[in-house]
Amino acid sequence: MTVQVGDIIPDATLHYVPFDPEASLQTCTRPLPYNLHEKLKGKKAVIFAIPGPFTPTCSETHVPGFIAAADALRAKGVAEIICVSVIDGFVMNAFAKVAGSGNKIIMAGDGNGALTKALGLEADLSKAGLGLRSKRFALVVEDLVVKYVGVEEAPGVSVSGAEAVLAKL
Repeated sequence: MTVQVGDIIPDATLHYVPFDPEASLQTCTRPLPYNLHEKLKGKKAVIFAIPGPFTPTCSETHVPGFIAAADALRAKGVAEIICVSVIDGFVMNAFAKVAGSGNKIIMAGDGNGALTKALGLEADLSKAGLGLRSKRFALVVEDLVVKYVGVEEAPGVSVSGAEAVLAKL
């Protein structure tokens, strides 16, 4: 079943590397757990998913849009902005550094796809050589309750991009 407005976000643990302005791209920091229920209880958050770090739409449009809109999202009460991909936290850390997300976005890996599967938003991208990943989506969550769901049915970021999310806040 696909996540819907009014659902409680799954109690999943992602893995991320906290932003460190001194860390180079070659620094191999071990990812830390990020439990959604622990971290998001009592907060407003945006969770958006990318099918793959370093892929064109993710690198050129989706992530840069949220980086640019981070201050506007925070002004609307968003405490956490989390970018998720079905990949390990090490790759998400490298992508964060290359994308320049700094401390604006938590770049987290959903390594085994537990969150993605629990949301019902997995995608088989084997034909593109990517294997099992997530659909491109965005969620707005308040105190663990889903308030907005935007899942892309076609290429682009019409319902999952920062502009669409801002319009729903």
